[in-house]
Amino acid sequence: MAKKLQQLLTPFDYQVSQGDLDCVVTGLTTDSRLVKPGYLFIAIKGAASDGHDFIATAIKEGAVAIIFQTELCTVPEHLPCIKVGDSREAVAHAAAAFYDHPSKRLKLTGVTGTNGKSSVVTLLHQLHTSLGYTCGLLSTIKNKIAQEDLPAALTTPDPITLNAMLHKMVDAGCTHAFMEVSSHALDQQRVGGIVFELAIFTNLSHDHLDYHHTFDAYLAAKKKLFDVLPADSLALVNIDDPRGKVMLQNCAATKHTFALRTMADFKGRILENGPAGLHMYFGDQDIHVRLLGVFNAYNLLAVHAAAVLLGTSSEEVLPYLSALSAPAGRFEAIQDSSGQRTFVVDYAHTPDALRNVLQTIHKIKHNTGQVITVVGCGGDRDTQKRPIMAKTAVDLSDRVILTSDNPRSESPDQIIADMMVGLDEGSARKVLRIADRAEAIRTAHALADVGSIVLIAGKGHEDYQEINGVRRPFSDQALVRKLLTFEIL
Repeated sequence: MAKKLQQLLTPFDYQVSQGDLDCVVTGLTTDSRLVKPGYLFIAIKGAASDGHDFIATAIKEGAVAIIFQTELCTVPEHLPCIKVGDSREAVAHAAAAFYDHPSKRLKLTGVTGTNGKSSVVTLLHQLHTSLGYTCGLLSTIKNKIAQEDLPAALTTPDPITLNAMLHKMVDAGCTHAFMEVSSHALDQQRVGGIVFELAIFTNLSHDHLDYHHTFDAYLAAKKKLFDVLPADSLALVNIDDPRGKVMLQNCAATKHTFALRTMADFKGRILENGPAGLHMYFGDQDIHVRLLGVFNAYNLLAVHAAAVLLGTSSEEVLPYLSALSAPAGRFEAIQDSSGQRTFVVDYAHTPDALRNVLQTIHKIKHNTGQVITVVGCGGDRDTQKRPIMAKTAVDLSDRVILTSDNPRSESPDQIIADMMVGLDEGSARKVLRIADRAEAIRTAHALADVGSIVLIAGKGHEDYQEINGVRRPFSDQALVRKLLTFEIL
């Protein structure tokens, strides 16, 4: 694939410092280590390093053109150099142009919100695949291009990777694609130049304030997805969440809403929420679904509404909803051989998500048995939520084991100490502090009696634990299944 440099310089403002815009570009990157002969190098100033410091390296490796924002080193006179006001905006739009604007050739749905993003995009992918469409998926759990599974590194990839993957989806014959859109990605313009057919808002609660600093800034980042929607696109929001209305302010797209409690375009009602799943009304039709909990009722409402808005009739969609299964690590239930103890692995890593999962557990639990929660908080992330997470766990559990999540560069013991700040002396008596996550899960397994439900929260689908910058293999599900297998042996 190759493009003339001139073709990549739109729709953002730029100034030509030197060189000929007629040069041929065979690739683009923001990482000087990835530069190959013929590449366009875009210098971005990041939090940890500044790409402008590596322009000379990029030229040495064969870059044929440079886009920069703040400063330029001495470069050969013939080399095209383009100054822009925002390098992040430039790389996003240049990547979209380089890959022939693949988002315009797909029915692309973007899902944003604090909780439910992975579930909604995964369920949408399941549903539309069942309906016979060839689909793509970009999620925290995994990426898919038609039948090919690919690992996921970030919730939303960088613009170059994102457009390359969307281009591959088009080449693979995909007609639909479903992707999570994180607040980080919106703030960093990773989805600049991407055209969404449909944007979905799930909900908003306390998260990522280590990055955004204030809740208002977090809200504003999420809203950017709806602010840039063109008039011929669709917006779908959870109107039970008060921020749903905010998302629709100054939104040019055709607006739609879904809700359980409020009047909405797509209205649902829970008839029964039990161990066998949900019995729900979708409009005036009632169906049984395998998924559990109020949070999944909202996810399914969003999925049903999105499918209808994307062109499938409600009558055709509803039978497929009943067959959908929960994504990995999203209220994933594992029972012992007798069926008398249940271990639930869930990605809940915000106070709101943890509360939702625990409330669901209480609704499906029999009168006997305990609710035991194993939970931690990630290191190098939002510290403000740590005491709230601990209090939420203690308020809704009989026993709580505070442990490590992904401590990253922080001390696990300090993270747990930060969580304990949210507890009074009485609440603290319900808590065990075990920094080793494997030992914490073993302890929960030993404490669980007949009828108990053990929630292991925070990591969900992840198959690693990051400690001191090193990712070590670790799976909550695998450890639980191993413990239950040893019982049988």
